[in-house]
Parts: sequence; C-alpha cells; structure tokens
Amino acid sequence: MTDIQKNVEPAENKDLGNSSQRFMDKPIARDMLPIIGFAVILCLFAVLTGGKIIQPSNLKLLLSQTYMLMIASAGVFLVMTMGCLDFSQGSMLGVSSIVICYLSSYSIPLAILGGMATGAAIGAINGFFHVKRKIPSFIVTICTMFLFRGLCAYLTTNSPVYAVGDIYKYNTLPIKLTLTVVVLLIIFFAFHYTKLGYNLKAIGAGETASRFAGINVEKTKWIIYIAAGVITGFAAFINVVKVGSVTSTGGNMLETEILIALVLGGLPISGGALVRFTNIIFGVLTYKVLSTGLNMIGLTTQTQQLIEGIIFVIVVALFSD
Repeated sequence: MTDIQKNVEPAENKDLGNSSQRFMDKPIARDMLPIIGFAVILCLFAVLTGGKIIQPSNLKLLLSQTYMLMIASAGVFLVMTMGCLDFSQGSMLGVSSIVICYLSSYSIPLAILGGMATGAAIGAINGFFHVKRKIPSFIVTICTMFLFRGLCAYLTTNSPVYAVGDIYKYNTLPIKLTLTVVVLLIIFFAFHYTKLGYNLKAIGAGETASRFAGINVEKTKWIIYIAAGVITGFAAFINVVKVGSVTSTGGNMLETEILIALVLGGLPISGGALVRFTNIIFGVLTYKVLSTGLNMIGLTTQTQQLIEGIIFVIVVALFSD
C-alpha cells in the first residue's frame, strides 16, 4: 500500500463518520427519528403478534401502563436536559407511595400533597449533595436510591401498605389521562416558554459558558432536582390509584425504565440544546410497545432484557453528540 493510499483511506473513514454526525446534528433528524422508530416498532409487533397488540383492549391496557412512567419521565427529562442524571426515582416513588397510602385515610388532597412533599424532600437531598458538596449526580442519586429503597423495604416489612378512602375512584382512564396531559402541558410550557427552560438547555450545553452568561447554575440545578421530586411524588399518586398498595419492591427498576424510555425517545445523555420535549412522549410509548410486544410473543425475561439492552446501546450511540 502506498503512502497516498494510507493517507486517503483514514480520511475517507473520517469523512464518513463526520457525514453521519452532521446528519444527526440536523434538527429534522433529531425530531423525526424517534417518531419513525415508534412507528417501526409498533408495525413490527403488530405483525409479530398477529395484530393482537393493536386490538382496542390491548391498546387500552398499554395506555394505562404509560401514565405513571410518562409523568415520572417528565421530571427526569428536566434533570437530564442539564446533563445530569437521577437514579433515585424508583426509591423516591416507593417512599412517596407509602406516604400517600398513610395519608389517604385523612383526605385525598392531603395524600397528594404529602407524596409531592416527600418527593421534593428527596430531590432537595439530591440537589444539596450534588450542588453544595460537588458530588457527581449519578453517584449522589445511586446512594439515595439504595438509602430510600432500604427505607421503603423497612416500612413494608410486615405487610404491604394499603391505600384507603376514596382513592380508588380516581382509577379511571379519563382522570388519569387528564392528569397526565396537564402535567405534560405544564412541563412543555416551562421548557419552551420560560427562562428556566432556557437555562436548563444552556447548562446542558456548557456550565462554564452558562455562568459567564449570568445563569445561576447551582440554584437552577437545585430547583430542578426538587421539581423532579415533586413530579415523581405526583406520579406516585397515579401509581397508588392503579395498584392500591405498596410493597417492599415498590418502584424497583423505575429509574432504568425511565432512562431507557428517554434514550429511545432520542434524548442525548449529555443534555443541552439538542433535547426535545417529544423525547418524553415517543420514548415512553416506544418503550411500552417494545416491552409489551416482547412479552406477547412469549420471550423469556432474560431474552427481553438482552434485546432491550442491545437496542438501548444502539440508540445511545446514534444520538450521542
């Protein structure tokens, strides 16, 4: 091989990689690929299940499984827009659900506020250690994940904690759908039309530049971790309404489901200006169709996890900066 060939071939490979990256940097690519991915997954499992997954009864069941995950993902979406991570959501949901069950005997509004306040308190702890103690977000939230998972297990050692009162009357499709839409609309407005939403994307794009631009990075991060906790606390109410009780495994693996869903929706792990609000919607829908479809075609849990893991790695590589 000549020196010219040696120089040309790496250049060609580099150009190919740059061309692929330039395509992914286009807004239209970021916007359309999650939609196309959702459509492809839905059509694929419609064929593999013989049309069962798109039957009205199964679609209704599928939709009922998305509400809690959709709301909880909205909170993590805000955190990840800043380039941070939160692995404490499952434990947070479990503890908040226990508080809601305890307070449901007094009044439903009090139970909801109690769940949201619990989530806010855990979010404030995450924010304190990340912002004030300068500990990386993934380390802080992994620690609080284990801490509050242990608390959840302790509080439910003897038996599950059951909700009482009129909480079950909220377990209807119109109510849960309305509450989910309201939460998403609030997040959409805050993300697109407020200074806070602008600051989130700026911090994700670069903390140093954000500070030079006059953004209080530390305050913004703390606010968002608390807000994410409040949102997860509300998601806990939707969870309690659906299942009626909390066990020692309440909320387990929720953080993994959220992360996979958001990445499937096209959200870059590094956050920043490339984040789209639609990452939440199409990510959660795609994940639920994928997990439900794999289950309907009779695959074992291990095989399902293997396939989901492979898809997760591919999508992370595709949407990485």
